[in-house]
Amino acid sequence: MKRAFDISAGILALLILFPLMAATAALIKMKMGGPVIFRQMRPGYLGAPFCLYKFRTMTDETDDKGEMLPDSKRLTAVGILIRRLSLDELPQLINVIKGDLSLVGPRPLLMQYMELYSERQMKRHETRPGITGWAQVNGRNTLSWEEKFEMDVWYVENHTFWLDLKILAMTVQKVLKSEGINQEGESTARAFTGNKADS
Repeated sequence: MKRAFDISAGILALLILFPLMAATAALIKMKMGGPVIFRQMRPGYLGAPFCLYKFRTMTDETDDKGEMLPDSKRLTAVGILIRRLSLDELPQLINVIKGDLSLVGPRPLLMQYMELYSERQMKRHETRPGITGWAQVNGRNTLSWEEKFEMDVWYVENHTFWLDLKILAMTVQKVLKSEGINQEGESTARAFTGNKADS
């Protein structure tokens, strides 16, 4: 039932939001040049890697040594706006239709985080990752990593179709209010460097 809902709702959302996605792509192209889409390998169901799609919000600017600048230095004014409105996530509807993502599930994070998880935190990969999730509607990036992961595992252990509908409704509300995008005073989310007990 979950997969059937993902496909039908994903296609419908893509059709409805296509004009907004086209306008976002045009704005990125005009202000930042190409490419418009950012692609990155992320861990999916059971940790299997897949290619995640997002609208690009950063430049590829490097320092004098040719090393990539921190995310906060590469994030553009247009990128900040796109992130505030959560428009950068819209291309992931394609991932949903392909079967890489669900509409609701733990967010797919960076591949290098996999080796840093505790055994319990690894349970977040026992379901298909999502565009939005329980952690995203309960604090998002204002939460600590440990709090996010605990909410992810709670979702894996307790998810139902009705909970998914509740999360989707809450997501719309959070997006409209631009809540929980980043911790106060920070322009991007902090990197996960391991659990406190391990550091």
